[in-house]
Amino acid sequence: MNVIISTSELASDLAGGNAPVLLDVRWQLSTAKAAGEPPFDGRAEYAAAHIPGAVFVDLDADLASPAGPGGRHPLPDLGHFGSVMRAAGVSADRPVVVYDGGQGWAAARAWWLLRWTGHPSVRVLDGGLAAWAGELESGEVTPAAEGTFVPEPNSVDLLDADAAAALARSGLLLDARAAERYRGDVEPIDRVGGHIPGAVSAPTTENVAADGRFRPADELAARFTSLGASSTAPVGVYCGSGVSGAHEVLALAVAGIPAALYVGSWSQWSSDPARPVATGPDPQ
Repeated sequence: MNVIISTSELASDLAGGNAPVLLDVRWQLSTAKAAGEPPFDGRAEYAAAHIPGAVFVDLDADLASPAGPGGRHPLPDLGHFGSVMRAAGVSADRPVVVYDGGQGWAAARAWWLLRWTGHPSVRVLDGGLAAWAGELESGEVTPAAEGTFVPEPNSVDLLDADAAAALARSGLLLDARAAERYRGDVEPIDRVGGHIPGAVSAPTTENVAADGRFRPADELAARFTSLGASSTAPVGVYCGSGVSGAHEVLALAVAGIPAALYVGSWSQWSSDPARPVATGPDPQ
């Protein structure tokens, strides 16, 4: 199935008889702010204006557990995640479309979680709210009826630290962070800079065009093939905390390449002094 949807396709689906469940997952990475600058408030942004019918989902509260040994955005409690999805109207027999402000990272995290837990039809709005030219509404949306979705995770799409380390040697492990963080030139968030030994630098920002939409599938396939993807070797992705990495998994899916996600990512890996760290431009 398609994993992304255009704004024109979404507008047509919303006008049709089987409109998808719409999830608004606006979020920004929390880094050091200038004194007095208010933090980003995704719920307030949603309440001010969103695509009609969309329900807000909080990435930090609903798509992750509190930061800790598992990283900055570890997997959410599945009971809580399922409850939030049902409250948003999600059922397995109804398609879901997820969007964010335009970067696509948060929407991809929701897409990945729903796919990993068994939902058969989830797509991300290509370009996000920034690409939407249709009507907007304000206020909160309460679905007319709760959904029935029950999360049933699989073991194929998820990597832990040991599996990521092994995949870097036996297959292809992509690092979706900025190249300077991969090299260890800078590290604004985590304990130490660098990368998992054997991982290949593949910044997720290079998967999209200037307007935030994904590059064509053939261009993405060529990019990932040039980085070492093949039909025989398994592919995995990590990032800082399992958010931008989900966006790279989505880009790989657009290209027709299945990939697993190391959710703990660098925030978990680098917090353990026993884990090896490579620096510089070369994987090793």
